[in-house]
Amino acid sequence: MTTALQKVVYTAEATADFGRDGGVTISDSPLTFALTKPPGMGGKAGAEGANPEQLFAAGYAACFHGALLFHARAKKIATDGSRVTARVDIGPVTGGGLGLGVELIVQLPGVDEADAAVLVETAHGACPYSRATRGNIDVRLTVET
Repeated sequence: MTTALQKVVYTAEATADFGRDGGVTISDSPLTFALTKPPGMGGKAGAEGANPEQLFAAGYAACFHGALLFHARAKKIATDGSRVTARVDIGPVTGGGLGLGVELIVQLPGVDEADAAVLVETAHGACPYSRATRGNIDVRLTVET
């Protein structure tokens, strides 16, 4: 099931050249990334550059944390020192090709475990990255209080 946008509020644009051995330029930002393959995919250890999985992890972590903070404010739950780490795995899937898996590690120091569980589930329901991946890839949620 697709979710149609009612209104576009922002469009991000990135252009990649030469796939995993090239670079990425972001249209409305000074950010330009050199890309390199991770060693497990034939790249050199220690090579400078990012890879698509790292960029996806950065976006997912930031987006999920934003959704979590929004809902924490609405519920008047303090989230000082909170952070979200996204680990994006890539590997072969049944039937051929490669697939992704994600683990979101949500750190909520000082937050009651029950409140933390509600916040993480609410954020997972609201985060656009979670919505986009739901039913497509395995997303594991780990909560640390």
